[in-house]
Amino acid sequence: MKERYKVGEIISPLTVETMVNGGAGLARHQGRVVFIAHTAVGDVVACRINKVKKNFLEAEISEIIQPSPVRRQPPCPVAGDCGGCQWQHLSYPEQLWCKESLFRESLSRQCGIDPDKISAIVPAEDEWNYRSRVQVKCYNSAAGFVTGFYRPKSHFVVSIKHCPIIAPELNKLLTQLRNIINSTVYASQIYQIDLAVDDNGKCMAIIHYSGRDLTDFADLISGIKITADLFIKTGSKNKLVNVQGDGALSIKVDYPSIELEYAAGGFAQINLEQNRSLVKTILNLAELTGHEQVLDLYCGMGNFSFPLARQAKYVIGIEESAISIKMAHKNKHRNKIENVDFYKKSAEVALSFFLQQQPIDLLILDPPRSGAVVTMHELLEKPVNTVLYVSCDPQTLARDLNILITGGYDLLSSQPFDMFPQTHHCESVSLLQYRFQKY
Repeated sequence: MKERYKVGEIISPLTVETMVNGGAGLARHQGRVVFIAHTAVGDVVACRINKVKKNFLEAEISEIIQPSPVRRQPPCPVAGDCGGCQWQHLSYPEQLWCKESLFRESLSRQCGIDPDKISAIVPAEDEWNYRSRVQVKCYNSAAGFVTGFYRPKSHFVVSIKHCPIIAPELNKLLTQLRNIINSTVYASQIYQIDLAVDDNGKCMAIIHYSGRDLTDFADLISGIKITADLFIKTGSKNKLVNVQGDGALSIKVDYPSIELEYAAGGFAQINLEQNRSLVKTILNLAELTGHEQVLDLYCGMGNFSFPLARQAKYVIGIEESAISIKMAHKNKHRNKIENVDFYKKSAEVALSFFLQQQPIDLLILDPPRSGAVVTMHELLEKPVNTVLYVSCDPQTLARDLNILITGGYDLLSSQPFDMFPQTHHCESVSLLQYRFQKY
């Protein structure tokens, strides 16, 4: 058996056995596990070693000796080089199968969950042009102003003229901005452009600018004819400089529709159609009767709070972002939904704080990828009858669910969603109930 490997060495042939969390394919070489990016189950490949670890190797494709039947030609010319997508080379049914399988495996292996409690993944309505928000990386080259996305595990910007997963309106806006900035003295001082489009087709751009002559740059931008709200950001902590527009975008949720605004620098789900499916599922799982008091952690501008408030007695929304809380209050008055209040507060220990004042029948939380360990331990000390956990990371979800399941909660169901086609990422909502009902 071969014991020593070197970075740059080519090994062959390897057959990809399965996909793993993170998006790579798993193969074996003389008993050693090899993770190979941009492969498909059934591929037979030669690969170049990128990293040597004690128990595994990381590699990239050197040659596809025999392609898998589920492999397809990606429509994007830089797929495999750009870090924005990992799975364009997989047919969409294969992507769904892989995500659902990995999600089931994570929860059943790490939490001991019965696989029958995990529902089939909800596919996206469209696997292309679904992104309503995107952060585009930029740099100025000898050939001109380049916009694109980082190559995986690097800060090298892969040039992209047209991205197939972002909304058509954003591709058009990016082209306009690239043409305007190109060949100007400001091109070398722009390192990122944030783009967003709402349910009404309104667009917004935030240009991250590191130069000193802000006034001159703002004058340049304000003189262009672009139908979009435009802002300049000069640092991570600096306020946005308004060039044109009010900086408010809106999304629609629930039926009859609730229209919710979010501001420049605020948060909304990137897949607006899938977000509506997610909200509908949450309402069905909550089974509210009009008598419940609900606590919504990481509530943002009220994406879940307002639909839940229509069916509950009272909803409390907690959010640390001042921008999002401001918009949540605005959305409350705009939609005339009065049985909901919002507080700018850290989600950590918020449960304990509000339970001192009133009972909570349902806790819903939608934390970042890092999860919500502190809240999980709070739920053990101060149990809530029903918990709805919305997650964008199956690994931190499994870690957090394991805390609850071993501490007195039963998982009733878990529903994965394909919120991010062409990537390995998976959204989900899990329903838990406390084993010893409080009241």
